[in-house]
Amino acid sequence: MKALVLISLFLIFQKVGFAQSITDLQEKKQNAVKEIKYTTNLLNQVQKNEKESLTRLRLLSTKINQRNVLISSINEETKLFQEFIENNNFVVEMLSEDIVRIKNEYAILIRSAYRNKNANDEILFLLSAENFNQAHRRFLYLKRYTSYRKKQAETIEIIQTILSKKSAKLEQQKQIKEKLIGQTQHETTQLGKEKNQQSSVIQKLQSQQKELSQKLKLQHQIERQLESEIQRFIEEEARKNLSDGSLGFALTPEQKLVGDNFEQNKQRLPWPTERGIITEHFGIHQHPVLTNVQIRNNGINIATEIGAKIRAVFNGEVSRVFGITGGNTAVIIRHGKFLSVYSNLREVNVKKGDIIKTKQNIGTIFTDHEDGNKSILKFQIWRENQKLDPEQWIVK
Repeated sequence: MKALVLISLFLIFQKVGFAQSITDLQEKKQNAVKEIKYTTNLLNQVQKNEKESLTRLRLLSTKINQRNVLISSINEETKLFQEFIENNNFVVEMLSEDIVRIKNEYAILIRSAYRNKNANDEILFLLSAENFNQAHRRFLYLKRYTSYRKKQAETIEIIQTILSKKSAKLEQQKQIKEKLIGQTQHETTQLGKEKNQQSSVIQKLQSQQKELSQKLKLQHQIERQLESEIQRFIEEEARKNLSDGSLGFALTPEQKLVGDNFEQNKQRLPWPTERGIITEHFGIHQHPVLTNVQIRNNGINIATEIGAKIRAVFNGEVSRVFGITGGNTAVIIRHGKFLSVYSNLREVNVKKGDIIKTKQNIGTIFTDHEDGNKSILKFQIWRENQKLDPEQWIVK
């Protein structure tokens, strides 16, 4: 019975750890599947335009990364099931060995009981005792012997029940593992197709290098205009403080509280779009097509669906609403010492001085139907004059 208790404890702890790991992996898989599906929808919108675009290339690259995450999750789940199968095999072997041993012991007990099945034998065994104490000890022995024989029968029944369940579970896990292997093969095939599509798009875009260079130049101009407007606002705020000798933003107690709350919500801020895919990250990156050309992004680019609504990521006050030549409309919202910047908007629902709540609709994304139907929100976060990586602030 001691071995049975140890096996039971082993199974309990194994089951708890396995269930938690499987839950985490399945959640990761589901998120990857959702992102792949959403990215595919965006690609379908982009593909309505015959002309290849950087947006299509970036979405394909994002989809490939998502597919790799999915394949990795499936492989991890497969390994976990293999580990559990091996552990269950070990338990089944132990239980099988135990039940053979216990059955052999029980058979000996039964044969012994059969040989002494005459009730007179037990009475003679008691009456032949030399004294009362010895008779009492013999009585206890017979009682324990009968109890032990009963417990052996119960143990055999318990082990057989556990063994039957473990064997059925083992077969089920083997089937799940085979299904996961099939999923991996399917996803790997899809990944190969997507990589071929990516290579095809890159080849077509490489024949448009002159046009891409012109677009990149225009993009740099838009970024400089946006940064210049942000810096102008920051300098204006700083000048308001020159009278009392302080630097940076002049903050009322309420603004300071909003800023403190903003900072405390790092990695928990909602996305500025209800749905979206990050296609360009913060910082300096190699251009996906043009060789020896780097791109600097002061924020992140989020691809979203046509006509998507843009929302504020936190409580604050609208500090600027302005147009950018070639870059549509931008909105700056102040959160104490922090600024959130939303650009490439087609329509804006707010004006300077408006008090904004978290997730409040501030405008509609612009869709460039002449450039692959792209709908890209350019989103930035600043702490006074310091550029921050928005991915460090929004919820994962």
